[in-house]
Amino acid sequence: MGDQRRPLQAGELAPAFVLPAANREGMVSLDSLRGRPFLIGFYRGLHCPFCRRQVLQLGSVEPHLRAMGVQTLAVINTPLDHASLYFRYRPTPVTLLCDPDCLTHQAFGVPHLEFQPDGDNEPSEWPYHASMAQFAAARINPTGELTAPTQPMEANTVLNAKDGFELTEIDSAIFARHGTQLVGHFLVDAEGVVHWAQIEALDGPNSLCIFPNAEQIIAAAGGLGQ
Repeated sequence: MGDQRRPLQAGELAPAFVLPAANREGMVSLDSLRGRPFLIGFYRGLHCPFCRRQVLQLGSVEPHLRAMGVQTLAVINTPLDHASLYFRYRPTPVTLLCDPDCLTHQAFGVPHLEFQPDGDNEPSEWPYHASMAQFAAARINPTGELTAPTQPMEANTVLNAKDGFELTEIDSAIFARHGTQLVGHFLVDAEGVVHWAQIEALDGPNSLCIFPNAEQIIAAAGGLGQ
């Protein structure tokens, strides 16, 4: 909608933030990261199987980025205790930060999709607002795990069942509040300036849950300082 901030672009300063870490002690802030470049991904809550998969992928990329001098962080839209419990059994070298209100997502300008009310004839403005029919018509299979391209909500259900993941009351509450939060990735240099950004599904709902792969992330990090 018009009151949403556009995503940060290369050359713009990253906003200040302070978030609690789920898999290490203490808080992490923009100031604490200065002097070293970092990749930061903003994800939906644990209810999103595609986000869980992307965090797993980041774990495999993290050693490569660390060797390049780049720290890797993932911001999860869930409370600290909930994330700490989940990732205790699924450890990752990625620094996991928690933002149950998506305030940092918003500060970086990652869009939050809103559905138009029934009977609203205003043209849609993807990825900020769309009709329910537009979303319902979407078909995705970004990881190739589905037997065919599938409506996004159905895809979530299928993959959560495949994973044996059952939503808790916390997951359901986060989904109810922020289920249409989109995902964004930003590479920030040592001075706190955005070097590279990627926002989910800017070209339409059929691109939902397509995230940058390892090669794209490593290539972006290789361009730091150029």
